[in-house]
Amino acid sequence: MKNIILFVIIAFSFCSITIAQVKGAQISIGTNYTISSKILEQDRDIQIYLPKSYSSSNQNYDVLYILDGQRFFTNGVAIQKSLRTPIALPEMIVVGINSIRSLRRNLYGNESEKFTSFLKDEIIKFIDSNYRTTKERIIFGWEAAAYYISEMILSEKELFSGAIITDGGYVSEDIVKEFKSNTDVYLYMANSKKDIYYVGSTDAFNEILIKHNPKNLIWKYELFNDEVHQSMPHLAMYKGLKYYYHNYDSLVFESIESYEDLGGMQYLNTYFKERAKRFEGVDNIDDNTKNGLIWLAWNRDNYMYFSFFMTEFKDVLSTPRYASAYWQNRLGQFYLKHKDYKNAIEFFKRGLEQYPDTNFQTAMEQGLKEAQKNSN
Repeated sequence: MKNIILFVIIAFSFCSITIAQVKGAQISIGTNYTISSKILEQDRDIQIYLPKSYSSSNQNYDVLYILDGQRFFTNGVAIQKSLRTPIALPEMIVVGINSIRSLRRNLYGNESEKFTSFLKDEIIKFIDSNYRTTKERIIFGWEAAAYYISEMILSEKELFSGAIITDGGYVSEDIVKEFKSNTDVYLYMANSKKDIYYVGSTDAFNEILIKHNPKNLIWKYELFNDEVHQSMPHLAMYKGLKYYYHNYDSLVFESIESYEDLGGMQYLNTYFKERAKRFEGVDNIDDNTKNGLIWLAWNRDNYMYFSFFMTEFKDVLSTPRYASAYWQNRLGQFYLKHKDYKNAIEFFKRGLEQYPDTNFQTAMEQGLKEAQKNSN
């Protein structure tokens, strides 16, 4: 017995050692480049991430520029990879611009005009010349970079279409009053009351924006008081991107009441027309929203809206999602529960004819029998 146990231990150890020695391919999330900047008179490192579909498509991509890329580039890439793009967000090119600690505050402060020229004439020109890009550019900045971006986004109105700033940010009333743009510029600001050194200036910036409410500046300020100075930027980037692309995703409702409060079908149609205008594409209500509303009414046991959505969105029922005995039985059972025997019979019959010999066979047969009995 002892010999058997010893053999098992040795065999297990050998397997563990063997597995530990297997080496796979390296994981890569981007490419490093060195830009020889004539404007800054120094070399600057940047990282570039290309979306998964880039090599197999001909489309142009929005670009997210991240200041202090050595800290936050991987966060931008992670958001792209984890949000099931291109559903929650469009696929984007992500550019991280590294900073040098000893020069960082000066370039974001006293030499900000020089840094803006570097961004405009060297970094953006390099990206647009070498990659397929749109004119939609978003810039992210934390702490000192947030103060820089605050002024730059209001002064250089055509350079970026959106900005995300966190743990800092402020501009004077004069700059806010002078802001004029023919197109929408988005600004998202985030901070925490625990960031005692910087939250005051962000609060003041927010008050100035409230006071003057500049036309075509679409802005939002949020406090996340569970976060601290070091953790805020990661959450802020995610929330800022979601704010910028607020009407990119399908609509999801938590209740029938929220659907009604927003305006029902009129709201849906307006939302998707505005989305199509901004992001191009068709202006019809998308299938994800149609499915979500049907399921919401089913989940809340609201037959009136279930019947309405099933009729209003009947085209979605012919999509592959519903091509199974599971869905024909599920919908048939809901109709049966609410004594709509005509529709119950229709779904049960379709399920039995098109998807025979499944786990739902007995349930559909019994449901059909009951519906037919009560319909007479």
